[in-house]
Amino acid sequence: MGSGKRTLITAAIALVCTVTVLGTPGAAYASPERPTPRPTTSDSSAAATASASDQDLEAVRRKLDALYHDTAVATDAYNAAEEKAEKQSAQIVRLAREIVKGRERLAELKDRAGAAARAQYRGGGLPPQMRLWLSRDPQEFLDDAGTLRQGEHATTGLIAELTRTQQDLRQYASDAADEWKRLDANRKAKAEAKKEIEKQIAAAEELQSRLKKQERERLQKLEDQAAYQAQTAWLDSGILKEIRSKASEEGQKAVRFATDQIGKPYVWGAEGPKSYDCSGLTSQAWAAAGDPIPRTSQEQWKQLKHVDIKDMRPGDLIIYFSDASHVAMYIGDGAIVHAPRPGRTVTIAGAGSMPILGVVRPDAG
Repeated sequence: MGSGKRTLITAAIALVCTVTVLGTPGAAYASPERPTPRPTTSDSSAAATASASDQDLEAVRRKLDALYHDTAVATDAYNAAEEKAEKQSAQIVRLAREIVKGRERLAELKDRAGAAARAQYRGGGLPPQMRLWLSRDPQEFLDDAGTLRQGEHATTGLIAELTRTQQDLRQYASDAADEWKRLDANRKAKAEAKKEIEKQIAAAEELQSRLKKQERERLQKLEDQAAYQAQTAWLDSGILKEIRSKASEEGQKAVRFATDQIGKPYVWGAEGPKSYDCSGLTSQAWAAAGDPIPRTSQEQWKQLKHVDIKDMRPGDLIIYFSDASHVAMYIGDGAIVHAPRPGRTVTIAGAGSMPILGVVRPDAG
């Protein structure tokens, strides 16, 4: 990690410890003191107008939060469908190879069965009594009879293997057909999720485009204030005093990777190296640490070991919102690194700046 980036992270963590972390996605850190506007008497009418406008902007902020939340949900659905489609495609390729090998084996077995049948026909036309009478040596006849029985057993085994191979081929073909159906369904789900993502992002951008520059600046302040209040309430609970665990060696690697991505843009569905979405960042960070984890935040929540917040350590993943639609990596001292949402970049924020669903540990052993 570069010295400039270490300085940024150290400063951010220090701010968190002193209850100054705002933690809004993409937001800067601010003073913990809560400024109270004090308009002069001569500005009272302007203040009233500003207050009303702030109410409108607060409604906009809440609407944007809802739109970007829906975008995150759709992104998770897209990523899940893509991951399933990749696995299904690989399975179809594997089945196709098995079918090719099975057909080759079937052709070989048919040739052997045909040769065995021809040999049996040539040698087995006379009844056993006649072959014994014509034989010059009874022992030779007995040897031939033993060989014949061995041949019959071999032919029986050949037929059994032929039957099994035919059954396997039918099963492979059936499995491949089922995988194609699932793949097609996932492709459709992926396309629907993409439409939903684009729809939500377009709605958010259209909403923001109506705002003037000053309104956008005030909207940013409202976002900062909401995140700051959430982070302050979380820290005021005293939780930080209980969190004492140190990062594992793998956790340190994951944190190093994630923080090295600071400043790179959020792009839905992205897994690096130039851009990331929230679970793309966390999954790639842990892959770099040597512990591959599920691709989506919802699967990370379902499959990884859950730990208490008071027991979390740097490298653990914090899952947000009741539907597990967002994920971030805890880096210590009440701070996270995450890829927030469209229009923002990978950044450090307050761990309590969003509603926490729970914590999971990728390297739980």
